[in-house]
Amino acid sequence: MSLPLAGRHVAVLLGGLSSEREVSLVSGAACATALENLGAKVTRVDAGRDLAQVLTALKPDVCFNALHGAWGEDGCVQGVLETLAIPYTHCGVLASALAMDKARSKAVLAAAGVTVPGGGLFNRFEAARDHVMPPPYVVKPNAEGSSVGVFLVFDGANRPPQELVAPSWTYGDEVMIEPYIAGLELAVAVRDGKALTVTEIVPTTGFYDYDAKYAEGGSRHVVPARMPQEDFDRALRMAELAHAALGCRGVTRSDLRYDPVKRLLVLLEVNTQPGMTPTSLVPEQAAHLGMAFDQLVLWIVEDAYARDIAGGRAR
Repeated sequence: MSLPLAGRHVAVLLGGLSSEREVSLVSGAACATALENLGAKVTRVDAGRDLAQVLTALKPDVCFNALHGAWGEDGCVQGVLETLAIPYTHCGVLASALAMDKARSKAVLAAAGVTVPGGGLFNRFEAARDHVMPPPYVVKPNAEGSSVGVFLVFDGANRPPQELVAPSWTYGDEVMIEPYIAGLELAVAVRDGKALTVTEIVPTTGFYDYDAKYAEGGSRHVVPARMPQEDFDRALRMAELAHAALGCRGVTRSDLRYDPVKRLLVLLEVNTQPGMTPTSLVPEQAAHLGMAFDQLVLWIVEDAYARDIAGGRAR
């Protein structure tokens, strides 16, 4: 029996230019191996500024976009792929750009009826001088992922994080500052508009930062999350609504916070190209529902093909 992708040439875009490059290399390697197992001809492409020339020479049938962060996840690479008329996985230009901008995506989500945290955008120098809201609160770059550049300012802190004005800061002059929601860290994967399940994330470091996400033993995942069924279902519906409101397609992951005392559930952000590393949440949720990693990767590629054949690739 022939393999599902036999004869297909898939270019796996990985690495890239962002601060999330290392994570993307791991995601891309895992997806490339899965595609080879499925019979595809795979070319691993470290996506740099010459991406258009590289892909023009390669002429792949489809691109599996395993990039994370700026350039690969914010609509830029998607625009290149649209121009080259190459089918590609995950979200289109508009949804990618919108979801990456935390301030604008929050406005769209709130208008659609999704509960989001308060707060707003502040100049990083202003935010470093004095508290712009009473602690505890969270400071994060407006257009980064993987908890890069994120700080939790605890109740009683004398001053804001001075890393905001350090010469090493490279995440832009605007930062998103939101009130900290006590309680549980949750994640919900959405595939083809339908939520999979809810994962409860228990960081071993006390805060779900970059290390907790990607380091071995940095966090423990409880699937399904331990919460009342009514709130569990609410988290599923909220992730589906967010996916639709931003115009997403394929697979996304919504990150939420849940205060079990107040029964408060808020959606923090939508990730349009969720991690596909050994510790990633989306493959784990798919496996919980009986879908192996290779099957998930196959579905993502087939979804890209289906949109291309139907002529419905979002711009």
